[in-house]
Amino acid sequence: MKKVKGGNSSTAGALVAAGAISIQFGAAFATHLFRVVGPAGVAALRITFAAIALIAFNARKGLHISRLRTRRKDVMVAIAFGVVLGTMNLTFYESISRIPLGVAVTVEFVGPLAVTILGSRRASDFLWAAFAGLGVLILAGGGLFGHLKHLDLVGVAYALVAGLCWSGYILLNSASGKRFSGTTGLTIAMVAASAVILPFGLVDAGTHLFRPGILAIGLVVALLSSAIPYSFEMYALKRVTPRAFGVLLSLDPVFAALAGLFILHQHLDAYEVLALVLVMIANAGSAWFDSRRESVVV
Repeated sequence: MKKVKGGNSSTAGALVAAGAISIQFGAAFATHLFRVVGPAGVAALRITFAAIALIAFNARKGLHISRLRTRRKDVMVAIAFGVVLGTMNLTFYESISRIPLGVAVTVEFVGPLAVTILGSRRASDFLWAAFAGLGVLILAGGGLFGHLKHLDLVGVAYALVAGLCWSGYILLNSASGKRFSGTTGLTIAMVAASAVILPFGLVDAGTHLFRPGILAIGLVVALLSSAIPYSFEMYALKRVTPRAFGVLLSLDPVFAALAGLFILHQHLDAYEVLALVLVMIANAGSAWFDSRRESVVV
């Protein structure tokens, strides 16, 4: 075991925030492709391109398949991570094709929030989780239950499944990051995720999936929504516990709402602003207090 000082917690917070910005704006940008290739097609493009980019990156660093054959248990953890990752992406895109981005991320947030609360042993962590949870409840109360008749319940169900996968993603990402150096574990996971999603994408999109213009946009979405944020989050999970990571992810509804505003022209109401302020307080409090104490990382 080794001691990790507060500076690493601050770095982790910055990485998670940067990843959140990238992934939510990438998701908003991806919605423009739904009418052409469908949500499964977009998810397939995103994950497959991200897998190709990570394979190329790791090939330059000397990654050899033969070396992985002696690490079957580690590889199985990375594959499990990939299966959860693929399912999370597929269900999330199916969700935002039916309900607003901010609402989908709010519902999806039950996953990391559950990791935060169930894994906590300090009273202060419950305080920040409570702030984040209150913000999510306010956002849900006005944006979800206040307009329930106008929401696609299938989209809400997809968001809930994505949230459950998100909690598994946090735990398996952490486990994979501890077993592999750099982005090797993430690369294996992304290849497994691609194998899960690609058949659905081909059924949903057909030959449209291979149009040059679609491929170009899919590459941009992959970089914004997968390769960049997942790499940041894997490095962050090496510096903080999954529980602390779950609180840091409370920024996601904030950036989802901003992406919806700037890209999809989804304007914020007063209750949404209040909810986002509470979520930011939770994130700031968590990052501040984590930076003032030493965390123990295995």
